[in-house]
Amino acid sequence: MLARVSSVLLCALLLAAVPRVQAADPAVDAITQAVARPDVLRGQFSQEKQVSGFKNPLRSQGRFVVARQHGVIWTTLKPFPSEVVVTADRILSRQRDGSTRVELDARQQPAMRSVNAIMFALMSGDAQALSAQFVVKVEALPDNGWRMQLTPRSAMLAKVFSALSLSGDRYVREVQITEANQDVTRIHFAGLSETPAQLSADEGRRFE
Repeated sequence: MLARVSSVLLCALLLAAVPRVQAADPAVDAITQAVARPDVLRGQFSQEKQVSGFKNPLRSQGRFVVARQHGVIWTTLKPFPSEVVVTADRILSRQRDGSTRVELDARQQPAMRSVNAIMFALMSGDAQALSAQFVVKVEALPDNGWRMQLTPRSAMLAKVFSALSLSGDRYVREVQITEANQDVTRIHFAGLSETPAQLSADEGRRFE
């Protein structure tokens, strides 16, 4: 069931399953404060997954919309059109033939209530939120850049991920996910824009 959901969304789901509260870290807080957190952020992504035992990586491209009060629309354009919509209540996938499928529903999975917030943590570089589930190490880079290395705190997460890495400046520019089996997914974000600041009518309907 989860194989149809992108790596970022899978990561968000697993994080939501292990809520914790950790003491604030000044270095972590500095990164959180430096990264923009607009109500609506749009952009493009390119994703590359290197699967252990295979020479050539799996590649995909598309666009996304992150809306703070609604969730995330993750639209894959290549190699095959599809869409995943994440809200506080569900993860919904849409295929190119127009068919839809509810991947997860909050009525069966109470942890889904946390996915919206965790998605913002991943895509907006909210280091304080991420530190609830990971040991976070931060590194300052030139030109106001930064990098975060994340190591799972729980044994459950460690069975899935060995490490995550986020890097960026005012925005998150790259996410790298290393799974426990050593498969590696790299997601690059580009063309990021905070305008228009409101969802279009079409974007609003896709969250319904």
